[in-house]
Amino acid sequence: MRPRAALFDIHGLFLRDYRGEVWVGTLLRLMGGLGFTPEAVRVALSRMVSHGWLANRRIGRKSYYALTERSRRRLDEAAARIFTPDDPTWDGRWRMLTYSVPEGRRADRDRLRRELTWLGFGPLSSSTWITPAPLFERAREVLEAQGLKEYVALFTAEHHGPGADRRLAEKCWDLEAINGRYGQFIAGVRPRLVAARQRRPPVPDNACFATQVRLVHEFRKFLFIDPGLPAPLLPRDWRGHEARRLFREYFELLAPGSTRFFLAAFAAAPDRPRDQAALVATLRGRLGRAARPLALRTSLQGVGR
Repeated sequence: MRPRAALFDIHGLFLRDYRGEVWVGTLLRLMGGLGFTPEAVRVALSRMVSHGWLANRRIGRKSYYALTERSRRRLDEAAARIFTPDDPTWDGRWRMLTYSVPEGRRADRDRLRRELTWLGFGPLSSSTWITPAPLFERAREVLEAQGLKEYVALFTAEHHGPGADRRLAEKCWDLEAINGRYGQFIAGVRPRLVAARQRRPPVPDNACFATQVRLVHEFRKFLFIDPGLPAPLLPRDWRGHEARRLFREYFELLAPGSTRFFLAAFAAAPDRPRDQAALVATLRGRLGRAARPLALRTSLQGVGR
């Protein structure tokens, strides 16, 4: 895990809904809990500011950082996909995007492909991408931001063969490889979850924080390869649902200690006390709800098998 990725994960976990700024000392302490040096963290923060992911401000001799709207949008999308229900509904139609971007704008074309992959489109051919999800509004925002609207056409289509819709999905996404990655995730997380449940005394707060951030980072990688297809398009032995269930149970087990560790380190800009109070109240509310986390309300069916 690189420093920039860890900073994104921390902001996504604790600061996504926070409209204020956080002291750099807070970030240094939190990142130190993940094993990063202050020098590495400061370099990563500087680069994130230069790339438009963070904004910074100095008050006296102290630096404070805040999410930009661009990064907040990306983190909101990530959170929605990580914590949404497993089985999206489907109307049986495909959304198709075709483009013909001039060779002189190759960099923009490559960036468009990365954005389409992130959104959940898959390549039917090099310049034709499809998705079963209603993503046109979001796709238009990407095209507008990149100045590529004139090179793109959008269609809604039905697939009439040859072959079933599932075969079409297999052509656009390597579902077998993705399923294998989910299997690896399950094999790695299941014994750690069982061990964490059985540990006495419980996992310390600093270890909860580090483990939760790494867990989110590990699971977040699936957002770049798994488009979140509806059940009719998935293999019958799909393991994504099991992986998501284990992720959620482990996440909720770690949440109370992780949140306490964050709150102990958190400091906001001194001229924004209401922002700080609102975030602290929100996170303490999480602690209250976590008194009976999902992981303690269920019997861990299947986890020990």
